[in-house]
Amino acid sequence: MLSPTFSMRLYPFLFCTLLLAATGCKEKGQADEPARNGAFAKAKETEGPNVQRIVDSGELIVATLSGPDTYFDYQGQPMGLQYALCEDFAATLGVAVRVVLATDTTQLIRYVQTGEADLAALPLPTALSQKSKLRTAGYVNEEKQLGWALRNNETDLAEALDNWYVEGLGQRLQQREQNRLQTRRTVKRQVHAPFISREKGIISTYDALFKVAAQQTGWDWRLIAAQCYQESGFDPNAVSWAGARGLMQIMPGTARHLSLPEEQVFQPKANMMAAARYIRELQGQFASIQDPEERAKFVLASYNGGLGHIQDAQALTRKHGGNPSRWADVGYYVKNLSNVRFYRDPVVRHGYMIGSETYDYVESIMNRWRQYGGNVSSFSSRTTPSTLLPDGTEHTRRPHKPNRFSKERRILSPEELKGENPENI
Repeated sequence: MLSPTFSMRLYPFLFCTLLLAATGCKEKGQADEPARNGAFAKAKETEGPNVQRIVDSGELIVATLSGPDTYFDYQGQPMGLQYALCEDFAATLGVAVRVVLATDTTQLIRYVQTGEADLAALPLPTALSQKSKLRTAGYVNEEKQLGWALRNNETDLAEALDNWYVEGLGQRLQQREQNRLQTRRTVKRQVHAPFISREKGIISTYDALFKVAAQQTGWDWRLIAAQCYQESGFDPNAVSWAGARGLMQIMPGTARHLSLPEEQVFQPKANMMAAARYIRELQGQFASIQDPEERAKFVLASYNGGLGHIQDAQALTRKHGGNPSRWADVGYYVKNLSNVRFYRDPVVRHGYMIGSETYDYVESIMNRWRQYGGNVSSFSSRTTPSTLLPDGTEHTRRPHKPNRFSKERRILSPEELKGENPENI
């Protein structure tokens, strides 16, 4: 037991120790907070006519060059370090980002000089910016004399950018982008067998839907089945890392474009019919390609990689003397849109692309389609069947009234499937 005298001497020591510990914890807690919190507040509170103009417009317009480390579109998702940095800064102002792609630094600088862009989101040499009557701000590397550029008189925007950017932010966002790139193929799905019965010609429980979609598109229903398997493995609840959903992995933006309500995106019929509308829309973009199998390859490539990138590959094919209506010619440039020699070509409008994935996507689907028994003669000669109403909506028969013997799903023979009502799937 402690003596009273010793206890009295111990209390002040304990009090000081606890006070120091508490102060230390507070300081450590403050140090552990992300440094950008303070920068966020400063950037948000920065006032001035140029910052206010951006806030009022609702968007920050940035000019950059396309590339794997700057900006590129991946299946509807903007990616790249420079875009990620711009998006982070724009968040401090509560606005969106709009990208203007330049083909070279001369055009990039001109976009900023003329006011077509608010800033050049690319580390430019400081001497070049000064020579062009621009100033550096925000993402700046003092040691290498590189930085973003904006107009000289926009001091308020420069202040907001300098208040926003903190040491280490670039490294953190670069790591985040690398993680996104590594997980880009992740799809949460339960993959089903690619065939239910080869003998009976039954591919999946959704064959009746594929056949309705085939009527709308003029495609062989087995090609749509092959695409569906590639997209979701026949899982109607599949979700990709980028937010693509359902049997045909429709992106949120595409769903809005196709008037597919969010609450219906996981419904097999609604998802499939929306995909059919999109396929038919893309077919219109390649109407000049007479061969239906060739046209289907271009449509599949656009469905996966984006129409703009495929049109860029066609432009490159045309420029280099190839046939822009032949997939074997265009596919070469699709694969090579990840090569700076091609994605920085003046005829390319949409920049860098991980084209090898789109090329493999097309090849995989076409190979599976042939395994399913598909061939060019199985394409329909028409793409707008009589089952469509004048406004483009599907004309469906009145559904059969369910009874106590009805089942949610049935495996039918091909003959029975011809008369199956997709409403019951």
